[in-house]
Amino acid sequence: MTRGKRDAARVEIRIEDDASPLVRLIGRTLRDAHRAGHALQELTRTSGVVAVKSHDTPQSATIAFGPKGIDVSGGVLVEPDAVVTVDLNGRFAPAAEAVGDTDLAAGVLHALTPPIPPWREGAQRFWDRTRTLPGMPETLVVVTEGESGLEQLVLGEGSSQYLIASDPESLAGIFSGADDLFAVLNAGALGLRGTMSQLSVMAGASWKVRYDV
Repeated sequence: MTRGKRDAARVEIRIEDDASPLVRLIGRTLRDAHRAGHALQELTRTSGVVAVKSHDTPQSATIAFGPKGIDVSGGVLVEPDAVVTVDLNGRFAPAAEAVGDTDLAAGVLHALTPPIPPWREGAQRFWDRTRTLPGMPETLVVVTEGESGLEQLVLGEGSSQYLIASDPESLAGIFSGADDLFAVLNAGALGLRGTMSQLSVMAGASWKVRYDV
């Protein structure tokens, strides 16, 4: 079947009002993909409906491609052309075989995996976006083990300090919003040093980036 396409520069990605975290996550990820010039063939299609379901929670959402852009909404209220079941804490990795139009499903899964910036670049973007949030530490120290040994990045300046340490890939995921901070922490791949109130603020900052709020 021939599928229509639109100008890649004119793709509008919309989410519903009072969107759920999953809808926000999908919307933010698709916008990141578009900004990066990733999966433009998939993002510029003008027809197709895909249901996205979490593999371990009741969360679901619908991605609808149309002549005026892409709409992301909560739940599955219409019959989709394809259904994908994904790991939301695994960067939308498929957790089951797609159902329905497998080409459409594969395209959406590709669009949901935009490139993640290197950890230093991601950390700077994260800091620029969140440093003015109430309660944020004056200084964020990021530590990792790189190819040349221990690496450190200090963002901000002041006596109130918070330290976050992990491998470069996990740091890049957290700072870009691709990974959930608590999921990485629970997996034992994250080291933190600061107060509990600072942890709460850092969690809020990570969710701001992850869910584009």
